[in-house]
Parts: sequence; C-alpha cells; structure tokens
Amino acid sequence: MKRKEFLAQVGVGAALVLDPICFGSLSGCKKSSTSPANTDFTIDVSTGELSKNGGFLIKDGVLVARTNSGAFLAVTAACTHEGTNINYVASSNNFVCPNHNAKFSSTGVVTQGPANSNLTQYKTTLTGNSLRVFS
Repeated sequence: MKRKEFLAQVGVGAALVLDPICFGSLSGCKKSSTSPANTDFTIDVSTGELSKNGGFLIKDGVLVARTNSGAFLAVTAACTHEGTNINYVASSNNFVCPNHNAKFSSTGVVTQGPANSNLTQYKTTLTGNSLRVFS
C-alpha cells in the first residue's frame, strides 16, 4: 500500500468514527444554545464582579451584568449562533460573542450577525444586596 492510499484510508476511518458524534446528533460539535428553563436564583452583589458597575458573571447558563449606571441585566449566556458564552461590554452596554463577533443589545436583541435569533432576557429584582434573577 502506498503512503497516499494509507493516508486516504485513515482519513475515511476517522470520518466514519466522528460522523455519529458530529452529524448524528449535532450536539457533539456545537454547544447548546437553549435557554435555561425555570430560572430562579439569587446572587449577593455586595462582593465580586457584580459589586461594581460594568461587571458581569455567568451563573446557571445566565449572564448577569451591572451596567455603568448600576442597573442589572440578565440574558442567556450562550450565543444563539453556536452557543459560545457571550461577554458584556459596559462601554457600549451590549453583549458580544467572542467567537464570531455577533452583537446583541442590552435587552438581548440581535444587532449584528451571524446570530439571527435573540437572547432570552430574564427579570431581575434587587432587595438590599440580594439580586434575584428569574424567568
């Protein structure tokens, strides 16, 4: 067997092994972009990233951010394009996917593709230092 034939057969073998993983369910090669169901949790905002304006964190599949004016935002953390965790950009008060640069408004609406569906927005209520994030 020649080297070229051997490499071709190895490539076909690898494709057959990976086919069920990547193409059979599609979940093996793409991160999930589904919204967390029945979201309801609290966060202490007196310390950590949410204690300062412009900070954000991800908890239970939800990105929670504190705007430069001190308001709180909460949206699904996974980009609707390929499921990569998004970031909050305080200077522009929006969300950006670091993978393909999809952008979302502060309410989760797509403002730049390749994403074509909005993020799920969650409600927030602040009582003292406890921030409740819920569906």
